[in-house]
Amino acid sequence: MKITSKRMFELRTSIDITQARLAKELGISQAAINRYEHNSVSVPDHVLLKYADFFDVSADYILGRTDKPEGATFSNEPELLKRKIIRDDEWSEFIEACFDPRSPMNKRLKEMMMQMAGGEER
Repeated sequence: MKITSKRMFELRTSIDITQARLAKELGISQAAINRYEHNSVSVPDHVLLKYADFFDVSADYILGRTDKPEGATFSNEPELLKRKIIRDDEWSEFIEACFDPRSPMNKRLKEMMMQMAGGEER
């Protein structure tokens, strides 16, 4: 069984839901779900996304690119940047304090840190 079909089947059966019920939840036909689970047809992108959202897993997990089903809770954006805990002026002060002004790499390192923080070098 192709990994995508297998994962789709496993996701559905893991919550003990019938193909008919899942079809109703996703707005697709039960026959289509049966074909996907039996690897009779390719899964369209929009259906793959519906599965990922419904089961709260990543599309990469369904496609077999990873064995980690993190889903919607996974984010590659650092939490610090999402919450904007540190203001730009605080970043500048922090970066300034981190580097020894006598170091020949000081200026370049500060520039790189400011670029990463999204600010300008002072």
